[in-house]
Formats: sequence, structure tokens, C-alpha cells
Amino acid sequence: MDDMEEWPEIEKAAAGKRRELVLQGSTVDERISSNGGLTSTIYSLTLLNYLEVSQCPSLTEIHEDIQHLTNLQSLILCRNKLASVPNVVGSLKSLKVLDLSVNNLRVLPEEITQLKELNTLNVSCNSLEVLPEGLSRCTKLSNINISKNHITGFPADFYSEKLDLLSTLVASDNSIDQLSGDIHKLAALKVLDLSNNKLSEIPSDLSDCPKLKEINFKGNKLNDKRLEKMVNGCQTKSILDYLRGKGKREEGGEADGGRNADKGKRQQQRKKKKVAEEKDEMEELNKMVVRVLHVSDAATALTVTVSAEVKDVRPYLVCCVVRGMNLKPGNALKRFLVAQTKLHDDLCGKRTIATIASHDVQLLKSPLIYDVKIPTQLKIASLGRKEMTAVELIRHLQLEADELRKQKKRQNVTGLHKYLQILQGKTHYPCLVDAEGHVISFPPITNSEKTKIKKTTKELFLEVTSATSLQTCKDIMDALIVKMAELNKFTAEHQDEAGSDGEGGGPPDLAASNETSSELIVQQVRTVDQEGNLKVVYPSKTDLSTDISNLTVIW
Repeated sequence: MDDMEEWPEIEKAAAGKRRELVLQGSTVDERISSNGGLTSTIYSLTLLNYLEVSQCPSLTEIHEDIQHLTNLQSLILCRNKLASVPNVVGSLKSLKVLDLSVNNLRVLPEEITQLKELNTLNVSCNSLEVLPEGLSRCTKLSNINISKNHITGFPADFYSEKLDLLSTLVASDNSIDQLSGDIHKLAALKVLDLSNNKLSEIPSDLSDCPKLKEINFKGNKLNDKRLEKMVNGCQTKSILDYLRGKGKREEGGEADGGRNADKGKRQQQRKKKKVAEEKDEMEELNKMVVRVLHVSDAATALTVTVSAEVKDVRPYLVCCVVRGMNLKPGNALKRFLVAQTKLHDDLCGKRTIATIASHDVQLLKSPLIYDVKIPTQLKIASLGRKEMTAVELIRHLQLEADELRKQKKRQNVTGLHKYLQILQGKTHYPCLVDAEGHVISFPPITNSEKTKIKKTTKELFLEVTSATSLQTCKDIMDALIVKMAELNKFTAEHQDEAGSDGEGGGPPDLAASNETSSELIVQQVRTVDQEGNLKVVYPSKTDLSTDISNLTVIW
């Protein structure tokens, strides 16, 4: 029978009104095989904004009822055996990410060109021969990957000023035999990969792409053997310089009248290009980069198991691991802790809405369990204190809060009072427990001295918990990561501060001062239930979708 009992993930998503659903692997594939396809109940989850069905060889088609999932922003259907995609995919007007990679597709529906919000299209590793006409209507496209197909060329409208956000085009391992000089119309293009195709010429106009930083034409048999040698061994700048010079030489072969007529135009173009390059250099200097490391790409990915009992206490949790946060120079650590406190005061409503905790990954003993304990049995060595039970700790904090109120002669309760009251009347308290049974976090009260971050911390495990909603946790984690990117950039630009806080009394740390990269790497962390079913993965492709212009998120 085809019902929700056979699809517990769908049943839970429906009951919890979840916005994310991931179905993947052999267990799901067996169900698809015996059912003759995906269960129809999946198309009733109209709240979904992220749907992934992957690694299921038995999945050969998607039903037209997918048109009912109008809130979808990410549709990931990779590593299946899809032979076609229904035309109704064009009705998913909110779709931003469409991943159809590693399937058996021979053609894409033209209706894909109706997806006005689409910014990422991945159709690599299929059997496509052409791309649909009209892709220029998808004006928000930023990343396109069509590698490892049988494509012979781009549609006529593809080289269009309308695609002014297209920054990455990967089209390697195809049969493309011509690249139009109109490629320069893709003004935002930064990465172009046309390796292993059938190109014989590279147009000199490519050098007029003002933001182009990385090109790959290896594996093409070019007529210009000098250029072919360069593309197999030289850097992008050298190739572009050669193409630019080649273009000038070609112009020099024209009649004098034509050359003089175009001289002013060429000078104007060079001036515009110089201005664009200077602007791009400023953008590069101001840019903050966050790179997401997927769970499948991590050798030792952390997973958090969530017990069923937390549902009635503090049910929502998202986690991730951050690398590349340089806390060593100067006041970098202090700035991070101050920023975390400010987030607690503002977005987290003095911890009444949500709570952030940060840990040193090297001090964690995984696997981790998000669980509940009886207050008298929950023991934690909180920051700056000896180990005590939760009851004793809250009593101490309550006395401190009362004393603070008396000192400041306040009538109203303080922020500390407010978040202490969250647990009043609870028979069990929430906690994050490591593999040795130690409580490393007791939200919303404190986290443990055992996993306290220091200047030497290289990897941070971040958690956000809430009793409000999962989206609240995600929004606050998004804000925290953006703030960390800002702080890291500030640290990289102020290396001379190293040692300014007086710790150690010695000279600045030269090793730390050489760590100038401000790129953050955010590794996904999954939270699962006690049966191992996925509850949430953070970040997903619908997260970190910030509008901050100088923040680049690389997936």
C-alpha cells in the first residue's frame, strides 16, 4: 500500500509542518522501486521550500503533481535515473536552485526558462545535446553547470546583457565547437570552464569580460598552437593578455580609414574596462566569502541525535562547524564574544527567543545527543564555575540577578531574570551531551567550561536552540555566520593588532599575522532523530540567502 506509514519521513514532515525534506539512499530507493515511483503524498507537502530526492536509481520520473509545491526554493533531484522532467516545473515560480545532475536526461523542458527566480542550475552528467532557447529570461541566474553532456553549442539568446548576474559557467566535457565573440556581453562572468570540448578558436572578445578571473580551455585542439600551449599551462591573466593583444593585431590589419574611425571607440572601451577592473578590485577587497562544506564532502562529519523528550521542553536545534575563524590576533576573540552577546541581547531577545552556544571542536567527544535530564541530575561545569547541578546553578544565578537589581535599584526584572524564568515549572531541562556523558551545553542558561573556545581554537561547533521555531534558529545562525565573516575580515585587515590585548606579554604572533585569509568554511551538521531519520541539515541551500552585497556564499 502507498500511504504515509511506509514513508515516515513524509508523515513527520506533514505533522511538523516542516519546510525541508530529504529522501536519499538505498532504503528510500527500495520503497520507490516497490511503489513504482515516489509516493503521491509527497506532493501534498505544500509548505516545503527545500526538497531533495537523491541517490535513488529506481527514480526515473517525477509526477506532474510536483506543480503543487509552489513554495519550493530548492529542488535537488541528483544521482537518480530520471529520463525526463515534467513541463510543469515551470510553474514553480519561487525556485532558486534546480539540481538535476547525474541522471539520464536527454532534453530539458523549455518551461525551465519561466523560472524567473532561478539563480543556480546544475544539469551536469546527463545526455543533453541542446539547452532550451530563452535561458536569458532567467535574469537572476548566477551559476550554471552543464558539464559532461553532449552539448554542441549555446542557444542564440544566451550571450545576453540580461544575464548580468551570471558569474560561473561550467561547460566542460561536451562537444561545443564554437564560442561567440558576444561572450563579452556576460558582464558578471568570473569563472568560465570550457575544457575538453571541440573548440578551434577562442574569440579575442573574451578579454573584454571585465570580471573574468578564472578560465579553463584545456583539452581543445586550437588552430593557434601558441594559444593552445598557453591554455594548457598558463594563468588566466596571461591568456587574456594574449587574446587582448591578438585583438589589437587583428584591428591593425584593417584599412587606415577603418582603423582611425574605430580608434576613439577602442580607447573608450579600454577606459570603461579599466574603470570596471578598478571597481572589481575594490569589490574583491571588500568581499566576505563563506564556503559551505557539504556533509558528503567531510571525512568526519558531526551528527547530533535529538531525543523525543526535548519536544516538550526546547524542541528546535540547528548546528554547524566553522573553520577559518582567526581568533588569535589581538582582540579578535573578545570581539567575537561581544558580538555573540549582542546577538543574544537583540535578535535572541535576551535569550528568551533563542540561545547561541559556541564550542571548540577539538574538545568535543562525538557523537553528541540533544537530550533532557531531571534538574537534580543535570550536572555542568558552566563557564568560570565549578561543576554543580542545574538546580544549584540556577539558584546561584537567581541570587546574582536579585543582587544586581538591588544595586541598580530597578523595579523591573533584568534580562537575566527573564531567561531564567523560561525553565520554571519544567520537570526536565534540555542539554547537549557528549559521548562521555558530559553536559557541554545547558540552554538557555550556559555552556560548559569543558569546551570553552580560546584564542587557539581553530574549529568552532555552533549551536542555536529555541522553543519558538526551527526557522528562528536558522535566522539567528545565519546572522551569527554573517557577523563572523565581518569580524574575520576586520581581523585580516588589522593584523598589526596582534598582541595588543597584552596576553602573554610577548611580541605579536608572526604566524597569526601571516594568516590573512578571511574566508570562512561552514561545514554542514545534520540533526537526526533516535531512529536516524534526518530532522534538519544546516546550512541548506535555502539558508544564508542574505542580501548583503559584499558577502559571497560558495556552495
